[in-house]
Amino acid sequence: MTGVPNRQQPVVKPRVLPSIDDLLRRDGVAALVEDYGADAVRTALRTATDDLRQALTGDAPPPVADRAAAGDRIERAAAGALAERFAPSLVAVINASGVIVHTNLGRAPLAAAAAERAATIGAAYGTLEYDLAAGRRGSRTVHAEPLLALVTGAPAAVVVNNNAAAMLLVLAALARGREVIISRGELVEIGGGFRVPDVMRESGALLREVGTTNRTRVSDYAAAISDRTALILRVHPSNFRIEGFTERPPLTELVALGRRFDLPVAEDLGSGYLRRGAPELGDEPAVETSVVTGVSVCCFSGDKLLGGPQAGIIVGDTAPLARIRTHPLMRALRVDKMTYAALEATLQEYARGRAADTVPVARMLRATAEEIGRRATALADRLASHDGFGVEVVDGASTVGGGSAPGSSLPTRLVQLTPRDGSAARLEARLRGLDPPVIGRIERDRVLLDLRTVLPEQDARLQELLATLPVE
Repeated sequence: MTGVPNRQQPVVKPRVLPSIDDLLRRDGVAALVEDYGADAVRTALRTATDDLRQALTGDAPPPVADRAAAGDRIERAAAGALAERFAPSLVAVINASGVIVHTNLGRAPLAAAAAERAATIGAAYGTLEYDLAAGRRGSRTVHAEPLLALVTGAPAAVVVNNNAAAMLLVLAALARGREVIISRGELVEIGGGFRVPDVMRESGALLREVGTTNRTRVSDYAAAISDRTALILRVHPSNFRIEGFTERPPLTELVALGRRFDLPVAEDLGSGYLRRGAPELGDEPAVETSVVTGVSVCCFSGDKLLGGPQAGIIVGDTAPLARIRTHPLMRALRVDKMTYAALEATLQEYARGRAADTVPVARMLRATAEEIGRRATALADRLASHDGFGVEVVDGASTVGGGSAPGSSLPTRLVQLTPRDGSAARLEARLRGLDPPVIGRIERDRVLLDLRTVLPEQDARLQELLATLPVE
């Protein structure tokens, strides 16, 4: 007799599966509830139970023998899923790359005083927009202004959320619907594909290019001035350098031209280099110099060479700053209480003349190759017997980074790790997998670690991580 073949049906073995309520009574699951909350744990348990139910369906030997083993498996799976889901995507790293202002790694690490101040203000109510003396609402734009006036010499200041926002606000407040004169050699593109001309257009200002890419004279600016002109803009090309047959008018000449035609001169300095309390940095223009020269408005970053939190800082004369302060965009671009707290604490270090010792970026810029070499030698000695790689201290160079001081390098001493087996790329990837991750760089199939950008308090942890790195 013929007929449909007798196919064996899948056998479901659900009886070993504990209920969710049973799982919640387990000590390990109770600990998960304390860490992650009941709702998240229930969801994770249901998902893990469903996965195990699928694994128990069919002819294959069951992955668990009894209810206790099933509970263990579900608990482990739920714990792993919860840890992955709740893990922060933003984590601290040890920056051994030698790039001081590393945009991908958050630019400037805060000074201890700035981090402490931000934590204190962040965990409490504060006078962000409250006038204690008058007992009524105040303005947040007054914060940091006295300190910025002290360290830059400018009579007024405003803080927004980054330097691109600062330039957008300056142009919108002072030149919307009118022309802004700028050299073609200063129409730069900054990180992330943002271009100065695009920012200018979004402000509503009309771009008036003068000169050529490599040569612009003050006469080019003068020839472009008309009754439609609102502003002369100078942009520091902070992320590149043009060399050779070049010409660029001194800032003094632009300021004189602006005064002659009663036009404000604004300067975008980008990096925010302050000489007060900081080491010399080649020909990088300083904010104080621009203020003394007489620009009407100057804007720069708070988290690059200044070494503070992300911010766009605008300093200058009282009249244009008043227009900027009251512009409608100010509300969209304003900063929060923790930014003001960290910025004020950073500025206090400059005002007290100790930033070179207490602000990490300034300290890294000042560090000598000899100082770094002593730390590098101590680390290399600790790692000399490691079975996974050879260690040597070699000469090298650090970079400023972050679009600051292009072409500049600082002599340093590097810890060179040469894998005994495998590639440098594999070793570098393993360093990124540590806790905390260690970020180095690769040259000529060697992993290089530059302690210039490793905080001194991280030295012991770095030694421990590398010394205990398992051999593959």
